Amino acid sequence: MGERLKGLEVSEEEQLRAQWYSLLARLLSAPPDQALLTMIRGLKGDDSDLGQCIRTLAAAARATTVATAGEEHFNLFIGVGGSELMPYGSYYLTGFLNEKPLARLRDDMAALGIQRADDVKEPEDHIASLCEMMAGLITGAFGAPVDLTRQQHFFANHVACWAPKFFADLQASKTAAFYMPVGAIGSVFMSIESQAFEMAA
Repeated sequence: MGERLKGLEVSEEEQLRAQWYSLLARLLSAPPDQALLTMIRGLKGDDSDLGQCIRTLAAAARATTVATAGEEHFNLFIGVGGSELMPYGSYYLTGFLNEKPLARLRDDMAALGIQRADDVKEPEDHIASLCEMMAGLITGAFGAPVDLTRQQHFFANHVACWAPKFFADLQASKTAAFYMPVGAIGSVFMSIESQAFEMAA
């Protein structure tokens, strides 16, 4: 966790999947800086469900500033005395932080050779960390790229079991302006991934 993607030889389709995960990880791990906002403002999207979400995100980026997006990120995910949303698997699955889902995740991380970066303070079941892990499993950031069967196992056990609800909550948040389309992108992408894994099974 926290390692750079090594860009090993994987198919264009798999690289695209990893890029979606990496985008979600970046958007959810920290407030956007000016470079990220500028990049997002230039995105065009297309007529697909994801493409339309990207258009909405680009428009939201054009309507915000680094300071405003940073304040929104803080209120949604960090907060003083509690954030609006709790972006952790354990919380969504049990109602508490640092519970058994986190322990099971750590076991699977160890089996896959994924180590928590020293500078990461959040528990490993933070949605951004899980998206980063999925990207790394696809591209081989933690060793060799893993096959679809092991990707599906990780996705089902640690992402699909709660992330769709989190993204739906983010999309529905009345205080999310820049982050509303991030929730929409996450919701659509989680659905695409689930369907693709089912078809590959």
